Amino acid sequence: MIRLSASEQDLARAAEMLERGELVALPTETVYGLAANAADPEAVRRIFTAKGRPADHPLIVHLPDIESLAVWARETPESARKLAEAFWPGPLTLILEKNDTVSDVVTGGQDTVGLRVPGHPVALKLLQRLGKGIAAPSANRFGHISPTTADHVIREFEYEGTVAAVIDGGPCEVGVESTIVDCTGPIPRVLRPGMIGIERLTMVLGMKPEMAGEQDGPRASGRLASHYAPDTRLELVDPEALARPDPDAAVLALASTPDPGGFKAWKMLPGDPVNYARGLYAALRELDACGAERILVQRPPGTALWAAVRDRLERAAT
Repeated sequence: MIRLSASEQDLARAAEMLERGELVALPTETVYGLAANAADPEAVRRIFTAKGRPADHPLIVHLPDIESLAVWARETPESARKLAEAFWPGPLTLILEKNDTVSDVVTGGQDTVGLRVPGHPVALKLLQRLGKGIAAPSANRFGHISPTTADHVIREFEYEGTVAAVIDGGPCEVGVESTIVDCTGPIPRVLRPGMIGIERLTMVLGMKPEMAGEQDGPRASGRLASHYAPDTRLELVDPEALARPDPDAAVLALASTPDPGGFKAWKMLPGDPVNYARGLYAALRELDACGAERILVQRPPGTALWAAVRDRLERAAT
């Protein structure tokens, strides 16, 4: 796997690789994605093979601009247009009815497609250079911890021979995957929470979107019960459980919780959801590598602002 920089020369190389049907990992503001030319079904199939991803689990297509919606979506409802104009480029994916030209390989055989314009300058430059959509789920083994640095991607795939290159764009700013909103019905539904929360969506839409149940709506990325998981067993615990030393356990605690000593490893993240999310996956990867028998994660607050973090941790613990 080649490590590329964000230089114009290296982005040109990455675009050529994608045109040839190769896989290229790229930075987005959420997590690093494993990219293929979304208009090339054979290239897209290579994503599923590299990740070990089920063929019916749809991919998100990243677009260079809002105008590209017309290429991929049969129509753009007013709700989707409002959300795209408010939050793109950014960590929001819209589920829309797909055009007939969109491959079933991308959509997992569904009549809908997930679309977003990423809010990372490197991803946008590559998309604009390529001039077409890129299918790009997280650049990791299916169900494993998502990568937020180029080093994470390299450790995941360096011996596989499936990924041609990774573009090093530095650590991801957001740190968890995009909010997914289904806009195919009269009332938008949140299929996956992200750092664009219900309150912000409601302000733009003029109505409160529904929160979809686990089995509601189209299949979409990151909705399986078990996902985002380290190899080490992860348990969500209350602060009281961290007062009892356990030399076989590694801990991920909130910054306000004191370390009593006696654990295999102790890692703290900030007590606000934005900075916690930014550091979450890197912290889980670090603790996963420390040799502990289990990872104890302090249960995050139950407020709406922490919804995305809770969602990822609850699935990682399943």
